[in-house]
Amino acid sequence: MRILVVEDEPRMLELLRQGLYERGYTVMTAADGIAGLEIASNYEFEAIVLDIGLPLLDGYELMLQLRARARTTPVLMLTARDTEDEIIRGLETGADDYMTKPFSFPELVARLQSITRPFRNEEDGPLVIGELSIDPVRHTALRNERNIDLTRLEYLLLTSLIRQAGQCVPRQQLTEAVWGTDHSVGPSALDVLVNALRAKIDAPYRKKLIATVRGCGYLLKHDTAQRKSQ
Repeated sequence: MRILVVEDEPRMLELLRQGLYERGYTVMTAADGIAGLEIASNYEFEAIVLDIGLPLLDGYELMLQLRARARTTPVLMLTARDTEDEIIRGLETGADDYMTKPFSFPELVARLQSITRPFRNEEDGPLVIGELSIDPVRHTALRNERNIDLTRLEYLLLTSLIRQAGQCVPRQQLTEAVWGTDHSVGPSALDVLVNALRAKIDAPYRKKLIATVRGCGYLLKHDTAQRKSQ
């Protein structure tokens, strides 16, 4: 698996390079945002480990430009601050996951394995909840015929909610549906992801679909879930 690491702190860059190499990864590196964008745009990678606080071009802008160039490489974003605004901004720019420094290296490897795991193809037809629909084969979402671009994590979260529409889905169940059970995530990870999803699914509309259920988790408001006939 080929990984690109974009990190400006020399010691951290070398630790990531050496650690990933020892686990069998092919690693390319960049020490600033412009170099990282150039490499990411011209080479194929299975994943990118991207620091936010980069010189010349920060991680957010690099992500935006990368996605604008139609590069869909999974990105694990690194941040030195565990603040919700920073994490939400990272997810909104198209990052697939995030980790806060300091972190354990085994967890970083587990996160990389998670974001590079391919979507499971399903033979079922689109899931339809009123004006909202998800195509589990093409991995797209529509609301009122407006296409909604989702990151991998947002897609997994929305799929889990829509499959149990009208019911509260417990936090632990949602966390495992998105990140799996092979590693732990921060306590605010799910809330941050839900907020990012709400910004795309609910913010442009008067009718809000995603509700918080205290003491349980989240639910997608609707009486019934139905599958569109083929």
